[in-house]
Amino acid sequence: MKYIVCEKPGEFLLREKEEPVRNSNEAILKVKKVGICGTDLHAYAGNQAFFTYPRILGHELATEAVEIDKNPQGIKVGDNVVVMPYVSCNSCIACKNGKTNCCMNIKVLGVHTDGGMQERIVVPASLLIPAQQLTDNQMAVVEPLAIGAHAIRRSGLRTGETIVVVGCGPIGIGIMKLAQIAGAKVIAIDMNQQRLDYAKNDIGVDYVVLGGKDAVEKVAEITGGDLATAVFDATGHRGALESGPDFMSHGGRYILVGLSKGELVFTHPKIHAKETSILCSRNATLEDFEHVISVLEQGEFPIDSFITHNVSYTEMISNFDGWLNPANGVIKATVDF
Repeated sequence: MKYIVCEKPGEFLLREKEEPVRNSNEAILKVKKVGICGTDLHAYAGNQAFFTYPRILGHELATEAVEIDKNPQGIKVGDNVVVMPYVSCNSCIACKNGKTNCCMNIKVLGVHTDGGMQERIVVPASLLIPAQQLTDNQMAVVEPLAIGAHAIRRSGLRTGETIVVVGCGPIGIGIMKLAQIAGAKVIAIDMNQQRLDYAKNDIGVDYVVLGGKDAVEKVAEITGGDLATAVFDATGHRGALESGPDFMSHGGRYILVGLSKGELVFTHPKIHAKETSILCSRNATLEDFEHVISVLEQGEFPIDSFITHNVSYTEMISNFDGWLNPANGVIKATVDF
């Protein structure tokens, strides 16, 4: 069967290998569509944390069950399934406390172990969620939206809050829309006007602010001087991460969703004066996946405009470099297998 491997930074190869074989607690899935995320882009560029090469990328998957034993989820051969790509140990302190998303021994498909850029993949059956009502496009975006859902749940978001989301990439857009559904007012910040226009016109955020030296002042104007009670960083960019608390009100929360590879520096008196709650948000749990599937089933997310680029796996390698450039209008790219 065909698969695509990131052999080293900047190099993809299309190869063939034997068909997979499963154990009794595993399922063989036909991969129908793979979403391309920031992790994949960073891995290709050589600046992804927790990463080794060579690696088959891909953890945003639309799949169909090909082989599976009787299971608690009731999934049968031929069913559409969403894959939770986080393989947790279920025995460490985090897992015992229900935080499987930050398991001490976690292995994420496409990051720590090979992912879904292949025609068929073997995964533990326990990671599968039935998704009969979803299209391939919807299944392929469940995982990134679940990242946003987890960040919102982590923040303790309250109806009526005014929040800032820094970064109008796929994760940021997911946070914005899910926060709106939860009853929040959203201020979107980005350096790219085209993405801000998308957030305003397609997602329907309340306010957009172009990043730069006047951004804090504009957020203050919008909020009557209060600033935002919760700020989400969805960039992973060091400069953005370090300046995020500037948009936050006194007594507010700062949620780090984007991941930077290096160290961050905050001015302690500034974050101390605000009694800042700094929260990291990693991956997602079953609860988050189920919430997103419900949102998609109800048609509350603009999937058609969200997926801006789609190619066959035979065309992916020649198109991937273009997806690194936001100027090409990329929000979410997907690959068909």
